[in-house]
Amino acid sequence: MNLETSFDEYLEHLCETIGHSDRRAGLVGYCQGLMLPIARKSVEPLAAHLEPHRVSARHQSLHHFVSKSEWSDAALVEQVRRWVLPHMNPSNGLYWIIDDTGFPKKGKHSVGVARQYCGQLGKQDNCQVAVSLSVATTEASLPVAYQLYLPKEWADDPARRRLAGVPEEIEFATKPQIAIKQLREARQSGAPNESCWQMRVMGTTRRFVTALVKWDCNTPWVSSRAPAYGHRDLLHCLLNLQKVRLADQEAFSDGYRDIVPSQ
Repeated sequence: MNLETSFDEYLEHLCETIGHSDRRAGLVGYCQGLMLPIARKSVEPLAAHLEPHRVSARHQSLHHFVSKSEWSDAALVEQVRRWVLPHMNPSNGLYWIIDDTGFPKKGKHSVGVARQYCGQLGKQDNCQVAVSLSVATTEASLPVAYQLYLPKEWADDPARRRLAGVPEEIEFATKPQIAIKQLREARQSGAPNESCWQMRVMGTTRRFVTALVKWDCNTPWVSSRAPAYGHRDLLHCLLNLQKVRLADQEAFSDGYRDIVPSQ
């Protein structure tokens, strides 16, 4: 099977989760566009490269799929996991990566934008923040959950929420609460029970670590210096360290243990 055939089969697999058949063209076109060797991958340049003779029609189709069409992002991510996870080599173990990622932003209208810590900048600044859960091996990592963090100033502002289109059912949750929910849902869906690593500090709460222990995850690994390393580099550094098991509940009372790659 060649790469093109395999990719087509993968897209067919994803299309099973998006409901109505008229959404298929939008999903397939958008995914094909993301694979193009172009710098900007917003809807307009994707449309121009996919169908240069029908840019307006293709732009409208892609924009409708991304912004208006009703499909579940969680269901789509779960479908990706079903396809990819069996192909990841688990011989050296599988590991959960709990992470938060900041996206620098200008202005104040993008959903969730606020002055908060941004890992990309290494300081507090105007940005959006997303919490993600990934499963990883020494060779690859796969996102299995991804949620935008909605700061309390947004959650408690009905006018701002309404203007930005934030659904009414979305309530304020801290980043550790989002991560716990993501891990719980992943475990309930049949994802493997493996070691938990928190790659960036999202508030050193005892409740968060206790939740990991309760679910029988192995030792939570934490590196507050993770922004200096890519996921793959840090994975290799950590996998070369002797694994530390904290033997009793009292050892978790301080919350976390830093693992610093040797220089």
